[in-house]
Amino acid sequence: MEEPTVISASARRRTLAAGAALLVSALGLTACGEKESDDTTPQTGAAPAVTADAALAAKVPADIKADGVIKIGVDSSYAPNEYLDTDGKTVVGWDVELFDAVAAKLGLKTEWVTSNFDDIVPGVTASGKYETGVSSFTINPERLKQATMVSYFNAGTQWFAKAGSTIDPDDACGKKIAVQKATVQVEDIEKRSKACTDAGKPAIQINQYQGQDQATSAVVSGKEDASLADSPIAAYAVKKATGLALLGEIYDAAPYGYVVKKDSPLGQVYADAVKAIIADGTYTQILQKWGVEAGGITDPTVDPAS
Repeated sequence: MEEPTVISASARRRTLAAGAALLVSALGLTACGEKESDDTTPQTGAAPAVTADAALAAKVPADIKADGVIKIGVDSSYAPNEYLDTDGKTVVGWDVELFDAVAAKLGLKTEWVTSNFDDIVPGVTASGKYETGVSSFTINPERLKQATMVSYFNAGTQWFAKAGSTIDPDDACGKKIAVQKATVQVEDIEKRSKACTDAGKPAIQINQYQGQDQATSAVVSGKEDASLADSPIAAYAVKKATGLALLGEIYDAAPYGYVVKKDSPLGQVYADAVKAIIADGTYTQILQKWGVEAGGITDPTVDPAS
């Protein structure tokens, strides 16, 4: 496996025009044509300035405080949450900008390291390759067995396909469905396929991709009939491509969580920092800038029941 790309600690979101150009390339949208730019404001502008809180900074574990940098594992294929800018190296997105604000509140900088999604949790909990995982991780019982997680946002699952598709997410038997590996959507689609076969219908043809950008591109090209992903990702894919449409309603809403080692004191430190940026308005400002404020929360929690 190639060594992951190390991202600058000062990485921030660039203009929408730059991000859109990359996304079109990554998703292979030229086959359908890019939509006219009708969303030129949500992601434009500098990240909010954040003032460090000395009391919170004093709670940061000594090993992280030593160099003042948090090393973060991230799967940078999940626009608009986290993805690569046009330079092919800098990780951008609302999830990135939000955690940068959390780190700044603690008087720390961030170092974003692109990784495969399913390598991040063990990279935090086992090898110590990363000090934190920030990559739209849905909090669920399986992950809570491995790591401590801090809630900071709510998202559900949403299906999408080519416009005019008659696929019913509740009856996709026999269809070719694209999904990103190691996500909660894999278990979802496997349960749906079993329901098909239990009813004497054809199984769903489940095709797992390393990145959601690859899964989305496969739907755009017609290789796959549909895909399902976290709701902000599905909505963004449809917004950026001509010829895609959302299917059904958002369901199974659950919190995203920052990942740290099991029982690490860093978990409560992050929860307190998220509360601080909620209180000073930075949290809402970032979510509104990216158009994802519907998923905002008011009560970040360490290891919430899922």
